[in-house]
Amino acid sequence: MVLAAGMGSRMRPLTDTRPKPLVEVYGRPLVDHVLDRLETAGISEAVVNVHHHADMLEAHLATRTAPPRLHISDERGTLLETGGGIVKALSLFKGEPFIAINADTIWIEGVKPNLVRLMERFDPEHMDALLLVAGAATSVGYEGMGDFTMDVEGRLQWRAERTVAPFVYAGACILKPELFADAPEGPFSLTRIFRKAIEAERLHGLRLEGVWMHVGTPDAIPAAEEAISRSSD
Repeated sequence: MVLAAGMGSRMRPLTDTRPKPLVEVYGRPLVDHVLDRLETAGISEAVVNVHHHADMLEAHLATRTAPPRLHISDERGTLLETGGGIVKALSLFKGEPFIAINADTIWIEGVKPNLVRLMERFDPEHMDALLLVAGAATSVGYEGMGDFTMDVEGRLQWRAERTVAPFVYAGACILKPELFADAPEGPFSLTRIFRKAIEAERLHGLRLEGVWMHVGTPDAIPAAEEAISRSSD
């Protein structure tokens, strides 16, 4: 599930005329960076939800010939946020765990593709969700206080108020459909689902290998492009 329906408000003025997934970093739209990651990981089918400048995003996606094969989940009528968007498309996953990835998440790979590592690490007997997390202090463009702490067995807990946490959610995870069994109708954030998994002690994390880049505003794009350029040298 590629979450591509957001308004991209912090990326204005670029998103006044295009959806955030079509903002270019290092010569390619953000969504193409994400779809390339899915292709490398061997993902054959993906759902992409659309809302803001939906026609433009659909037209771009229609030009892509490489895997994965894409299905559009249309949210033109109502923006459902990350959680509600997944609920709308849930039947397409046929009851199986699935990857959810933000259309604007971008990273430089380590030795092994991180989505492959995520799939290999996921253990449905002990996990309801497995999040890819990055080191907050070593991520490019990130200036927040972190999202999670992680114990020695990989279980995640939210950062406590007025504290700094070492890990930030890197925008990709594996989720079990059962987490959405009592989800509300309409818009809601995926953080609600993470909270449910934490309460059951079944939210786990995997540290990203490589460099995660937080591209939240236009000013963050040059730093991301510089990091990608250095990695390509």
